Amino acid sequence: MDDLTMNPARVSAAQVRRSALVILCCHAVAAWFLLTPSGLVWGASETEARRTAQLLALLLDSGRVVIDRNQSLIDDPHRGAKGFTAEVFEQQLKTEFKVRSGVDLNDVSTAHLPHGALGLLLALVQASKDVVNDAQFVINQRGIGYKNFIPATFGSQAARRFSANSPVRLKQTALSPRNPKNEPDPYEEAVLRQFAAAPGSREPSSELADGGRTLRLLVPIYYETECMGCHGEPRGVEDISGYPREGRQVGELAGAISVTIPLDAEDR
Repeated sequence: MDDLTMNPARVSAAQVRRSALVILCCHAVAAWFLLTPSGLVWGASETEARRTAQLLALLLDSGRVVIDRNQSLIDDPHRGAKGFTAEVFEQQLKTEFKVRSGVDLNDVSTAHLPHGALGLLLALVQASKDVVNDAQFVINQRGIGYKNFIPATFGSQAARRFSANSPVRLKQTALSPRNPKNEPDPYEEAVLRQFAAAPGSREPSSELADGGRTLRLLVPIYYETECMGCHGEPRGVEDISGYPREGRQVGELAGAISVTIPLDAEDR
């Protein structure tokens, strides 16, 4: 039997091509397991699924934070090309996520992640980058201030893009959302009302559903000072985007990030 490592002189061109094909296929399979969420999440324990859901919610919220920090740049009417590319966003996203979670997505060998979490996190990073990339024309328009590319818009688009290619459903929701696509389902509404009754709590709420086959988790989001220009007082007066202000206060519940994870392959 020929062994490429034992007798290179006897290797034919066909054998080299076959070996290269095998190596390529192995890399492709490895990449599929790394980047395809559906190849990883099934079979995760409840504890692993809960931690994965928390990390996904934190990563999405980290993206919202990055957009918020760059809002004045995005809405600068005097600048055309702003340099806020998808790649710049990605690095800022990973830095923010590392600060908040301790997980370095640039060096995952040092991270202790739940089964299946890595592929999902990387898929969400890619979905988030795609949203920012698709918004480049809007972001770089000169002569226009408010672009309507804000944390909530980014979050909704990134969540939908991620969920469209994943067994995990990620969603922004609120009791009275401006975007009808973010309307809560009955479970989400009940949890949102619990959050509203205990303002300030950052603890997520989670439970098993569908006879224990699905984990559902919600992480609360609260209004901050930066939100008041659109959601604060005076109530009923249109904000810059044309929506009536809700008269909210800093610290009130704004909504939640909702994560739904199937625990077994039957939910594929």
